[in-house]
Order: sequence, then C-alpha cells, then structure tokens
Amino acid sequence: MRVLLIEDDPVLGEAVRDHIAADGHAVDWSTTLGEAGDHLHVVSYELVLLDLHLPDGKGLELLKTLRRGGTDTPVIILTARDQLSDRIEGLNSGADDYLVKPFDLGELSARLAAVARRYAGNPNPLIRLGPVEIDQAARRVVVDGTETMLTSREWAVLEQFLRRPGMTVGKNQIEDALYAFGAEIESNTVEVYVSRLRKKIGRDAVTTVRGLGYRLASP
Repeated sequence: MRVLLIEDDPVLGEAVRDHIAADGHAVDWSTTLGEAGDHLHVVSYELVLLDLHLPDGKGLELLKTLRRGGTDTPVIILTARDQLSDRIEGLNSGADDYLVKPFDLGELSARLAAVARRYAGNPNPLIRLGPVEIDQAARRVVVDGTETMLTSREWAVLEQFLRRPGMTVGKNQIEDALYAFGAEIESNTVEVYVSRLRKKIGRDAVTTVRGLGYRLASP
C-alpha cells in the first residue's frame, strides 16, 4: 500500500520508513506539514502515519482538516505524548489508532495491517480462495495444504486485490502501492508481479480485465 509518513525526527523517520518499505509498502516521508500537504494533494494514500509536533505546526490540525474535508484515509498517530487525554483528543479528532514513542516496529506493522483490513471491510485476517488460504496477519499463503512464500513486493500486489474484493484494480493503482516519489517505474513491473502471483497461488487466481487492470478470483 502507499503510505505517507509525517515525522520530523530523522532517526525515527528513517527507521520507520525503511521498516515499512521492507514490508513491501511504498513510503513517502515528509518532515513538515507543508510538505505533507503537497503530497496529499497529488497522491491518494492508503494510510498516514502522523507525528503530532512538527516544525511548522501541529499534526492534530492536519488531521482535523482532513476529516472536515471528508477524507477518510486511515491515520495512525505517532507521538511521545502518552497522557490519556492526548489519546482521547487524537481519537476524537479522527485518528484510527495511536502509538506512543518509543514503540516496537513489529507492533507498528501489525497496527498498520489491522487498520488497513478494517478499511477494506474485512477485519478477519484469514481469507480463503478455493484451495488458497491467506493469513494477512502472518503474511502467509497456503495452497492445497502447502505453504507458499511470497516476496514483500508480491505481498504488496496481493494486498491491493485483497483490499478491493471483487473489484478491478488498475495498473496505476498497483504501481502506486509499489513505488514512492522519485522511484523509477519499469514499464512491465505490474505484469511481472501478477505473473509471479499466478505461478504461486494459481493461474486462475488473478483475472485480467482487458484495458482496465486485474481482479482477484471470488472465493
């Protein structure tokens, strides 16, 4: 998925960015609200990680602006403020989750995945597609009783289908999930990863919708 990280601490920001990218997500990192606003105007993010104290203002004001404008992109707050009143204010302002610094990066991955599943309308981490069983929480795929290993980018592509059950996913949507700003996009990347998924989970698991994109087979 495409994630916007808004964090001005260079050490934490780099660690979070690299960790999420290693999970197969495309990450754009902003250190100010102004830069984050520019990104939000041109990219449809699937999740925002938001620090509350930034050099040019308060992250909470950005969150309130997004919600007043009707934006329902999930937001996880990352902050050193651990008072109950702060957490209540953040959640009441429209945040979907709240992590207090310092936090474990593995927990961040789990929270990110759980929020994404809720917004996709399927909070259950277990999905069955015929002989294929997908455990989103464990990032595990079993085909006919045998575990099949997926790379982080193969997972990123599969998640695009899982987030849109029964819907056609366009090539540009998959590219957005794989590439951050400034990354060079190879013309056949999507086709390559769809082909790899078919080899691992079944040739009929992903259907090509000519001229539009791809669709995951129905359960």
